[in-house]
Amino acid sequence: MRNDKELYSSPLVERNASREMSLLFGPQKKFSSWRRLWLELARAEKKLGLNIKQNQLDQMAAHLDDIDFAKAARYEKKFRHDVVSHIHTFGEAAPKAAPIIHLGATSCFVGDNADLIIMRDALNLIAAKLAGVIDLLGKFAKKNRSLATLGFTHFQPAQLTTVGKRASLWCYDFICDLNEIEHRLATLPFRGVKGTTGTQASFLALFDGNSNKVKRLDKMVAKAFGFEKLCAVTGQTYQRKTDSLVVNCLSSIAQSAHKLCNDIRLLSNLKEIEEPFEKSQVGSSAMAYKRNPMRSERVTALSRLVISLSSSPQMTAAEQWLERTLDDSANRRVVIPEAFLATDGILQILTNVLACGERGRGDGLVVYPKVISSHIAAELPFMATENILMAAVKAGGDRQKLHEKIRQHSHAAAEQVKKFGRPNDLISRLKSDADFSKVDFKMVLNPKSYIGRAAEQVNEFLAEVVSPVRRKYRKKLKEAKGVKLKV
Repeated sequence: MRNDKELYSSPLVERNASREMSLLFGPQKKFSSWRRLWLELARAEKKLGLNIKQNQLDQMAAHLDDIDFAKAARYEKKFRHDVVSHIHTFGEAAPKAAPIIHLGATSCFVGDNADLIIMRDALNLIAAKLAGVIDLLGKFAKKNRSLATLGFTHFQPAQLTTVGKRASLWCYDFICDLNEIEHRLATLPFRGVKGTTGTQASFLALFDGNSNKVKRLDKMVAKAFGFEKLCAVTGQTYQRKTDSLVVNCLSSIAQSAHKLCNDIRLLSNLKEIEEPFEKSQVGSSAMAYKRNPMRSERVTALSRLVISLSSSPQMTAAEQWLERTLDDSANRRVVIPEAFLATDGILQILTNVLACGERGRGDGLVVYPKVISSHIAAELPFMATENILMAAVKAGGDRQKLHEKIRQHSHAAAEQVKKFGRPNDLISRLKSDADFSKVDFKMVLNPKSYIGRAAEQVNEFLAEVVSPVRRKYRKKLKEAKGVKLKV
């Protein structure tokens, strides 16, 4: 007997993606969707006048989920065609219906329409989890909206910002992603009932040339699966451009996640912010003291995968010949599920990082205000020199003379820091200079004087941008619980 551990299995399923997302791309969901498509096609054809009996429909309806996968595999080995193998398998489960299963349809009727159903369900799941990440980042931003921190440009200290303002930047990226996902869901079309080359010729023949009935059939089947939009025209397949657009949305989420987790990794090195570290978690097999940002590293790794996968549907869309070519099939079977599974894994990990410690509890990202304050203290003297200059001028000093003195003191202080590793003593140098004796250094060196409207901007962002998301997804947010990582 074969040992299952000898076979490759996807780490995306075993280590990252949720059960809900994994089920969407499993064989049961795919082939039971095929059977539902065959049933709804037959129901609509009966309503429109074809000679289909109710007991045939009843028998189909009774066997939507009890798929004999072993039998289907034997048929596929014989016919070298997956759709034909499942037609025969379904026909044996529902023998009365065997003569009318797949009536007038081509393989893409079940293959393409099922893919669109699954992608729609997967996009809805992604949207809900994105809303959860947005909600958590919004809470973090609110909590830290006034906590001053060094801003960085080129990873060099720049003007001050706040921890919450920085989090709002992360959050806004995901807001943009959610907008794209919602747009894709609103415009995602059903392939529908189009025939072998998209002309609906087989269905026109079934209905004796009655175009109105063929058009009604198309809409009836789409409505049965909750689709308001149909592809305006198709070849044999729906436009593979659709796959490209969908996976591009997932790539955009991956880009946002990569940016966020890269920032967490940088801040972890600075010891300003770090991801939760569980009680028994081991950072390194050799270096016991390590607290590596392993979850953020997993996100960046998975994000690179999703970003790289986005190019494959683009090439597939470009390569389709005329009404269709089959070089899309093997590619799509891999790329689309993996893009969704990896993106789902990314959002699972982000939810864990932002909300959960051990056993789904904790405060998410850990902030170290005293470390942040010490970094500000090391850099603020240089940043404050313009305000110090203005205060000294207001007290009656000569602007040009004071500017030169500050320049000289700044260079001398920088030398102490860079050459000798000593603390920044610029302020003590200026305090001991008589020309700056009237400057209120306590007021000038208050970090909150340098954060501008950061705290207000966070409040405005939360009210105007995050709150509508929370209202729209309030039911899903209420249902959401802390995510415990699989591994």
